[in-house]
Parts: sequence; C-alpha cells; structure tokens
Amino acid sequence: MSFTSTLLTVTTGSSETVTDLTRDCEQFLADTASGRDGLLHLFVPHATAGLALLETGSGSDTDLLTALHHLLPADNRWQHRHGSPGHGRDHVLPALVPPHATVPVLAGRMELGTWQSICLVDTNVDNPSRQVRLSFLG
Repeated sequence: MSFTSTLLTVTTGSSETVTDLTRDCEQFLADTASGRDGLLHLFVPHATAGLALLETGSGSDTDLLTALHHLLPADNRWQHRHGSPGHGRDHVLPALVPPHATVPVLAGRMELGTWQSICLVDTNVDNPSRQVRLSFLG
C-alpha cells in the first residue's frame, strides 16, 4: 500500500464560484494510481471554502450558490466581520459544505455516479485562489 499526495492551486477569481476539479482528479489518479484500487481524498486547507459532489453544467452549480445565498446571506448579521461585507458567512460555509471529500477508486478510476463531479465551492471574493490537497492511498 502506498500514499501519494500533491497540492493543486485553483484560481477562483473575484466572484463566488463552483469549480469542477474532476479532470484534475482524473489526471492525478492517472499519474499515481496505476490501475490500483484505493481512496482519493481531497482537502481544502482554507476556512472559507468547501468541496461538494454534484452535477455540473445543468445549473446545479448555480443552484448551489443560490441556496447558499438563502442560507447564508451576505449581510452584516455575522459576528465575524473582517473583509468584504457579509464575509462572516464565508467562515460558516465549511460547516455546510465540508472542506474534505473521499471517493473510492477502483482500477485507477474514481467511482463517481454518472452525473457526479467533484467541485470546489468558494464564496470568498477576497481571495482569488485556493489550494486543494489531493491524496491517493492504494
């Protein structure tokens, strides 16, 4: 059994975003898994971002951001107040969209559902990039 890890830098820009990482994960596994079974683990070491498995390209990514706006409005109700207005909600985000995900890998390929993608969810407009740790244990 071996463990391999890499750090992926993702440019998220200056607006709220859901960024599909699936292809990056597939490339990482192609380089490291060598057709083996194991686990792919992802971790975002940031207090204001999370990871989600969801369908992309059909509006679900926009729906997720809309739902987060309803659940976590960007206004001045938050105790955590540094940064842009409503930034305190960004620090609550990882409680709802966790900063980690683990996906089974069989024969070097992720066992995702037909429409599932692995996505970085970032509502913090004050930080234009994020790092995601990809690790394979197999």
